[in-house]
Amino acid sequence: MLPQTVAMPNSIECIIGLGNPGPKYAATRHNAGYWFVDEIGRRHGALLRPERKFAGETGRLELAGHRCWLLKPTTFMNRSGQAVGALARFYRIPVERLLVVHDDLDLPPGNVRLKRGGGHGGHNGLRDIMAALGSRDFYRLRIGIGHPGHKEEVVDYVLSPPAREESILIRSAIDRAADQLRPILEGRLEQVMNNLHRKT
Repeated sequence: MLPQTVAMPNSIECIIGLGNPGPKYAATRHNAGYWFVDEIGRRHGALLRPERKFAGETGRLELAGHRCWLLKPTTFMNRSGQAVGALARFYRIPVERLLVVHDDLDLPPGNVRLKRGGGHGGHNGLRDIMAALGSRDFYRLRIGIGHPGHKEEVVDYVLSPPAREESILIRSAIDRAADQLRPILEGRLEQVMNNLHRKT
């Protein structure tokens, strides 16, 4: 029987939070991925600093003997792949050890889901990351922001701040996901899926 300190095949080595840079976008729904990375950085004392060669802000955290890169691309959302590809290539991180955290229109506020692979669902950040990596086989943490109801309203919706009630639900979902950081880093991702999906 393997000791618990041995990394699992799916152990996550980099967590990428998607968003748009600058104060104009800081409170908007599209920045939910940034919010998650900021939260785990606060909890675990990981300071993110601008890193030009990765086109983003990067930091390291360590939890229970597992080290993980944190990345917030500071390109705009539709160029997220530039940052993800640069960091993954430089540190030789396999695609299946990347976790991309992003807002999701198909989930209501308060819901959070973990999955591996799949399409981009119209999300420009995911689309660009797939193109940069040449693969869709990374993990995604999907933070629900709800849908405005009409396709033509989506752009304004994701680039607007959530209402107070929605914000509380989104932050609650981020907190629940952040509570799962240790099993995420250890590669116990089926357990994380079960823990998150049964709560909403």
